[in-house]
Amino acid sequence: MRRAVYPGSFDPLTNGHIDIIARAARLVDELLVAVVRNPNKTPLFTLAEREAMLRESLAPFENVRVLSFEGLLVEFVRSQEANIIVRGLRAVSDFEIEFQMALLNRKLAPAVDTIFLMTDAQHAFLCSSSVREIASLGGEVGDLVPANIERALRAKFATKAK
Repeated sequence: MRRAVYPGSFDPLTNGHIDIIARAARLVDELLVAVVRNPNKTPLFTLAEREAMLRESLAPFENVRVLSFEGLLVEFVRSQEANIIVRGLRAVSDFEIEFQMALLNRKLAPAVDTIFLMTDAQHAFLCSSSVREIASLGGEVGDLVPANIERALRAKFATKAK
């Protein structure tokens, strides 16, 4: 079985992420979308909120499961009996950082390969931090994220405004 892990903070999930997920899911038998808990970041949404939003958004994908983890990615990959890490690239600037991480992961886990998927051109500008900023300022994000994520962003920023 070809099992891959697509890790990220997904704070929030964007249509760019979904583009990568849809294409990666066609390449493997099972894709694990892994929400990372990074103690060095303060996310807008809790880990449980992000997992729930991803499960709802990704329900149409039969071979995709949503999990969460903290710690070393390669340890999580091994614990899930996967041997592929999927990473999305938007621009050349992403490649340099992702390439270094892939080499480090290869050093730590030689049996784990990283595959890079270029995002569709219509999503090349899209990142979670921009979506958060637009939503926090009351801007329209409906074309950037799934409907459930748009609702969650509205609710989150309505609560913060009070």
